[in-house]
Amino acid sequence: MSEWSVAEPSKLAFDEPVTELHVRIVNGTVNVVGTDQGPARLEVSEIDGPPLVVTQQGGTLTVAYDDLPWKGFLRWLDRKGWRRGAVVSLAVPAHTRVELGVVGAAATVSGIDGRTEVRGVSGDTTLVRLTGPVRAETVSGSLEAQALSGDLRFQSVSGDLTVVEGTGSSVRADSVSGAMIVDLDPADGPTDVALTSVSGEIAIRLPHPADAEVEANTASGTVTNAFEDLRVGGQWGAKRITGRLGTGSGRLKATTVSGSIALLRRPPAEDDPWDLGDHSASGPGEGPSGAPADGTTDKKVL
Repeated sequence: MSEWSVAEPSKLAFDEPVTELHVRIVNGTVNVVGTDQGPARLEVSEIDGPPLVVTQQGGTLTVAYDDLPWKGFLRWLDRKGWRRGAVVSLAVPAHTRVELGVVGAAATVSGIDGRTEVRGVSGDTTLVRLTGPVRAETVSGSLEAQALSGDLRFQSVSGDLTVVEGTGSSVRADSVSGAMIVDLDPADGPTDVALTSVSGEIAIRLPHPADAEVEANTASGTVTNAFEDLRVGGQWGAKRITGRLGTGSGRLKATTVSGSIALLRRPPAEDDPWDLGDHSASGPGEGPSGAPADGTTDKKVL
């Protein structure tokens, strides 16, 4: 095992192959970019507080604080330990499996084909062009995902979920008060969507025509339905949207207690895409914060 203590801005390159990446930071920013060129690279452009410990054991590269374990990460609320921060950028092989933990830090992961797992106490996460399965758990941090083609699993207390141009066929999400906006255009296979919230609003946009059995329920919220083949009913404040789209080979289920539910229809492919704001992504040669992800390294690890 090789180990380094990073207490000041530094750059490292790792000649040994990297197949798994673990990152755990508090405050600041972490950017992870998948690349098909060159060795794995690390740039710490800013750091305040205790040093980050960088270790490489076999194919696993870890960038973390010693007192911030992955196990029980979401319960890590030591306020004294929050007086620290770092800006970290990593370029790793696209097939790398990524485990990312953030407390009060913004995170971006792009261009990764392997499995990605994110745990966040607070701080927002952005995922761009991931083809492997994704699992994300947050307390209050929001998740924005663009052009995901793998399955997505999301759990949050109050964080929002936004999925734009998702081509994966499966999305499962649970939140207490976070809003969910899911825009899907599955490339292969039937749609499999299951969204649950207590008070958060839910909006789902599907291609037309779509193939899914639909069941959407709200106890006291409003409903909006853009599909003529679906029925809207209910009584005593509770409302339901049910029915079959196309052959019904997929499944769409949405449940909320007091939030509203909207089922929307994507325009034909030749029309302008749905505008959810600026979701531009950095290329594989540039870190999402503007920091070079494949810049010249000052140190080389043998």
